[in-house]
Amino acid sequence: MQNSLFQTLSDSLEGNLYKDELHRSIYATDASVYREIPAAVIYPKTFSDLKKVIEFSRKHKLSITPRAAGTSLAGQCVTDGIVLDLSKYFTDEIDFNSELKTIRLQPGVVRDALNNRLKPNRLFFGPNTSTSNRCNVGGMFGNNSSGTTSIKYGVTRDKIISSKGFLSDGSFIEVKPLTKTEFEHKLKSDSLEGKIYKYFNRLFQQKDIEALIEEGFPKSSIHRRNTGYSIDELYNSSFFKSDSNLYFNLNKLLCGSEGTLFIATELELRLDAVQPQHSAMVAAHFTSISDCLESVKTCMSHELFTCEMMDKTILDCTKDSMKYKGHRFFIEKDPEAILMLELRSDALEDLKIQVKTLLADLKSSTKSYASPVLKAGEIDLAVELRKAGLGLLGNLKGDEKAVACIEDTSVAIEDLPHYIADFSKIMTSYNQKAVYYAHAGAGELHLRPILNLKTSKGVEEFKNISSDVAHLVKSYGGALSGEHGDGRVRAPFTELVVGKECYRIFQEIKQVFDPKNLFNPGKIVNPKPIDTDLRYEVNRDEPEISTKLDFSKNLGILRAAEQCNGSGDCRKSHEFEGGMCPSYQATKNEKDTTRARANMLREVLTQKHQDKNAFDDKNLKEVFDLCINCKACKNECPSNVDVGAFKTEFLYQYQKANGTELRTRVFANNNLINKLASPAAPIYNWLNTNALTSNLIKRIAGIAKERSLPRLSSQSLRYKIDKGLISLKAIGEKKKSVYLFIDEFTNYLDVEIGIDAIELLTKLGYEIKVLRHEESGRAYFSKGLLDEGQRIVDKNVAVFSTKVSQESPLLGVEPSSILSFRDEYLKLASDKTSAEQLSKHVFLIEEFLNAEIQSGNLKSDQFSEESKAIKIHNHCYQKALSNQIHTFNLLNLPKNFKVTLIPSGCCGMAGSFGYEKEHYKVSQDIGELILFPAVRKSNGLICANGTSCRHQIKDGTQKEALHPVSILNKYVL
Repeated sequence: MQNSLFQTLSDSLEGNLYKDELHRSIYATDASVYREIPAAVIYPKTFSDLKKVIEFSRKHKLSITPRAAGTSLAGQCVTDGIVLDLSKYFTDEIDFNSELKTIRLQPGVVRDALNNRLKPNRLFFGPNTSTSNRCNVGGMFGNNSSGTTSIKYGVTRDKIISSKGFLSDGSFIEVKPLTKTEFEHKLKSDSLEGKIYKYFNRLFQQKDIEALIEEGFPKSSIHRRNTGYSIDELYNSSFFKSDSNLYFNLNKLLCGSEGTLFIATELELRLDAVQPQHSAMVAAHFTSISDCLESVKTCMSHELFTCEMMDKTILDCTKDSMKYKGHRFFIEKDPEAILMLELRSDALEDLKIQVKTLLADLKSSTKSYASPVLKAGEIDLAVELRKAGLGLLGNLKGDEKAVACIEDTSVAIEDLPHYIADFSKIMTSYNQKAVYYAHAGAGELHLRPILNLKTSKGVEEFKNISSDVAHLVKSYGGALSGEHGDGRVRAPFTELVVGKECYRIFQEIKQVFDPKNLFNPGKIVNPKPIDTDLRYEVNRDEPEISTKLDFSKNLGILRAAEQCNGSGDCRKSHEFEGGMCPSYQATKNEKDTTRARANMLREVLTQKHQDKNAFDDKNLKEVFDLCINCKACKNECPSNVDVGAFKTEFLYQYQKANGTELRTRVFANNNLINKLASPAAPIYNWLNTNALTSNLIKRIAGIAKERSLPRLSSQSLRYKIDKGLISLKAIGEKKKSVYLFIDEFTNYLDVEIGIDAIELLTKLGYEIKVLRHEESGRAYFSKGLLDEGQRIVDKNVAVFSTKVSQESPLLGVEPSSILSFRDEYLKLASDKTSAEQLSKHVFLIEEFLNAEIQSGNLKSDQFSEESKAIKIHNHCYQKALSNQIHTFNLLNLPKNFKVTLIPSGCCGMAGSFGYEKEHYKVSQDIGELILFPAVRKSNGLICANGTSCRHQIKDGTQKEALHPVSILNKYVL
């Protein structure tokens, strides 16, 4: 019955409605602690859509949870009703006034995207969450977000001028500052809006309201406080508080109400002038948490723009992070805590004086043992390290996790050291060592106990610790929710913190706004107990999942998937640094995020039946369909969730249950096909380019008709080497010997690139050795044919492990092939010790040559002085498993080469993905994000070291891209 009703609703919407198990399960697992399955997920496209959904909700008594992205940690978006996702379509800017410093926009706009838009006007939106490159302004409104800059620029509530949106009866209203006369006019209305204003008129005329607020609410000096509904802010900023000409702005209450009262469709924001252009950050090191916190008051006497803390637990997480371990450059010794203190000024001399004064205070008045000063790009790296804190906590391996239940408490700065001392006593009583990080300058630290919520003991401690800390917060006049909101996890303790009378007012407010309890019920008021609807069933025997790939470092594939904590780094737009996740960047669908895939895998494997192949699941098949295995998540996800490996394992297991399609076999065996066809290459190439035969081949093979097919060489690279047609001897004085890996793509398709690589190496003085070896196995890995792939891995490890060394490394020109030695080979090799040792001496050719430059073995004068402008697009695997700097430095070696990196993620081809007809459009959409426009604008050389990348660039822009060795070989002297 419900399905047919939803189908009727879906047919009437311009946006998308999903009631299928896949989408509902993804949204059920979006929070790190709780799990409820929503009835449906809706991406509304228009105001009409929203109205219809609210009418449907009212008629069928289904709740609605409005959702943006990147701001909730307390279970705000977990629901068994309808999830209303505003992040995809409600992303327009409506009006901008640079003179008044205001902007009106829809709630799906990303905070950093907004600030990029405002840069030319030297304005910005101040609140700066750690998720600022993917969080939506609507979510910031819902949670009253704060972030690192709140000590200088305030919180979201301070920036909301007006809003428009829907009340629970479906009426559309504008909420703006009202004069007393305008307010009194509202009281004459019998609408729901009128009833709301009448309620506050009665409430705020009560004689004891000030005393009630004073007694129940956190100290007014704590500017980050979200506990309950903010009647204190609403009252204190209104004409009820004073006879002066103040306004009444209901947005003071709506901001932070977590979608329980109002669904915002438009927000008007107050903007600030951009921060002073020059900045310096002092990273004060401490040997104890208490010493660190004792220094906060001293530090805050300076004009700081940020005062952030990281503890040793967070810092230790960065040691093993592929992305963030390089950000630790400023860490001295092994601090227990660090304060990151940022100063700014438009005058450099003034900034120097500020830094000098702060350093002097740190030395004389605190126990800081080191205070390095960071500038420019160094600050950005340090800030990224701090912002990654939430995700990095996911690196804790096993079932014990840093649980978000008490991580949002705020107290007055002067109370902070004593509060944390008392807090630590609570933690000690539970044999806990909590994690401390975040906003010390605002009196708020994100404090997390390490708990195993798969056990009854862990759940009991989860409940008891939360209760004990709530009592402690109350004793200090603090806020239980500083910026992340009440949600499900803190709402059970709100009454304890604010008292019965204030809590009764909260309940009245919810009743007045939402008498049918339709808008995000159970959040802020009237919640379920803290220990209901948890993600895991306690004390169950965890399923043992057997896999072909080795996930032992993560304690198995299930726990590897559980490392995803929903931090949402994978929801970044293409306009920000990084490539995770390309398909999401193109589609903007939550199911195409890295976290959706990890959470769906966890969901399915957790529910595994012992007598069934756990991976034989249609939902897994769909959610992994657009994963292009670019490996960006392996590098960029702060929790190092390797979804590419999950997909590879899934394909292997799924095909064991369902068989392997012909097209899959064809792509996987492309090297064999090329080998057989090479002697008849002219005929093969004609068949692939002739319109009639080419279209027939593509139709049979399931290849997109728009896609060109690669040309095959009649003489393979190995053939030319074997026949002595290419010399492998060093020209001139020999520097060293290297082994060259003849990968399957270079051998048959990109032979000229192989020749260029050999000629370049020999001209530069390197002797080349070539062994009899197998193809890389890349095509088999990508298609999940891991038995075949493992045989190749074992043969290659046996061939190279006794030959390759630090003195004679193995080099490759195709990133997807040679970098497999650092990834799939380590997960598949039977002889793991040999594979691990071998991987240390295997290099992309650019890596090797860049190292030779750094060693002084290669000089600029070995190349022509001709001028060339070059734009580089590097292969995904190089970005994830190596570094783009190698190609950049190498092409900068010639004196007059002007080289720039295209800030692109994946090209979109991704091996066979872009050939497949059902994936062609997404493939092109990915290319159009950054790569294609940049290539079209370029008048110089385009460099791409991946064979798929060059093919994609050719098909998408009709421009030829060159491998870096081909460029350098042409200009080497």
